[in-house]
Amino acid sequence: MTDTTDATDATPTPPPASATPGFVAATRTFYDAIAEEYAERYRDELVARPLERAVLTAYAELVGAGGRVADLGCGPGRSTGFLASRGLDVSGLDLSASMLAIARRENPRIRFEQGSMLELDFADESLAGVVSFYSSIHTPVDELPALFTAFHRVLAPGGHLLLAFQVGDEPRHYDQPWGYPVALDFLRRRPERMAELLTAAGFAMLSRTVREADADLGESTPQAFLIARRPTSSDA
Repeated sequence: MTDTTDATDATPTPPPASATPGFVAATRTFYDAIAEEYAERYRDELVARPLERAVLTAYAELVGAGGRVADLGCGPGRSTGFLASRGLDVSGLDLSASMLAIARRENPRIRFEQGSMLELDFADESLAGVVSFYSSIHTPVDELPALFTAFHRVLAPGGHLLLAFQVGDEPRHYDQPWGYPVALDFLRRRPERMAELLTAAGFAMLSRTVREADADLGESTPQAFLIARRPTSSDA
């Protein structure tokens, strides 16, 4: 677990709007607007999802205790905190300053920084794990190859990636959620296609888990969890 005594002083200034892709700016605006409501409504999200907890726990075991992991698109830090409780040296990255404020408030000993998954400021081969837990769902499909290549770059050989997303072919458009004046598309994916993209980026697939939608949780689509590994030289 990483100490973050000075983390709140180290938050970088977001890039000018003119330099930010439209979908990135829209995602930041959306989550800044709904952050507190979202965090309150989904406070016990992992408590109600035993299969998600099992996937996260298995992932933590694959990485190994003390492994340095980046939770990219961490939101209010629920998955980050869970992984820290499983012995990982995990930090969080998110676009939304409002989400990060919640994450820091609820996980004061974990380091959280503001930034984009598309501009990862990690050294090559510096991480034992990368987590994208429902955070690539706002990234257009033509940006995914570059995103997965970046994940591969920052992972050390033998490092593990966890990718979670909703299954489907058509996006779901959220307009004015809970009355807030924002809108955003949530992009659904096919596990087989995502696995192909990960393989093309240099990953070896380890696990593909798909669970059915749970109507009691308000879900309308299956949920997918892919675990992939950056191969080592001995794998060849």
